[in-house]
Amino acid sequence: MKTGIYEKKLRLLSSDVDIDRRLRTSVLFSMFQEAAIAHTEQLGMGREKTLDKGLLWIVTLQSLEIDRMPCYDEDLVLRSWPGDTMHLLFPRYYSMESADGETLLRASSLWSLLDAETRGIVFPEKHGIAIKGVKTGDEIALPSAPRSIPASASRELTVPYSMTDLNGHLNNTRYFDLAEDAVYEESRGLALRSVKAEFSREIRLGETFTLSTGRDGGRFYISGIKNAADSPSARGEVCFRMSLEYA
Repeated sequence: MKTGIYEKKLRLLSSDVDIDRRLRTSVLFSMFQEAAIAHTEQLGMGREKTLDKGLLWIVTLQSLEIDRMPCYDEDLVLRSWPGDTMHLLFPRYYSMESADGETLLRASSLWSLLDAETRGIVFPEKHGIAIKGVKTGDEIALPSAPRSIPASASRELTVPYSMTDLNGHLNNTRYFDLAEDAVYEESRGLALRSVKAEFSREIRLGETFTLSTGRDGGRFYISGIKNAADSPSARGEVCFRMSLEYA
């Protein structure tokens, strides 16, 4: 394993896959999240410098390109490595291969640090947080905001306890469950090929938001707007945007 790259071997369990026996998208992003946390610990920038001092790691943008989604009982190799820090943003890349070395998917993300008390973005250098980037040649482009599609359906949702994380808000991986629930009837039987996601404002436990969906061919656009009754200052602001493209 190349220095600076996190690597983990795993086998997909029944709890990891969906009704079609393919790796569930939310579980995949949860694997990415745990790999990033584990690697950050290895690099000396773990909870002693962040969580224990009131700093929270958050994901702002994510991108995923899929050649083939892994299946139940398949042996896999997950890799993750950091890119060069960009002021307030920490790029991170991921890849997943079969046991035979077939590249199945690649992803990229941008992380930031949040002050647990003020909920504002913090300057990492003020807290001595720095992560050296690695270049492998296997990186996909850094994520960008998904292109919108006019909404054709919407509904209100309230963040339940079961979907929150240690940051006290709707965990970024659970957005994918909500998105796939919303488009399942129209996407059933199709293979997911790419994902783009942007998280611009957190949604905390008990807060209500409007989830809207739109479709253009094989691409679905899902967005969430926080309820003004919960956050008057956020009236009409989009909390997250997501694009799911199917073959």
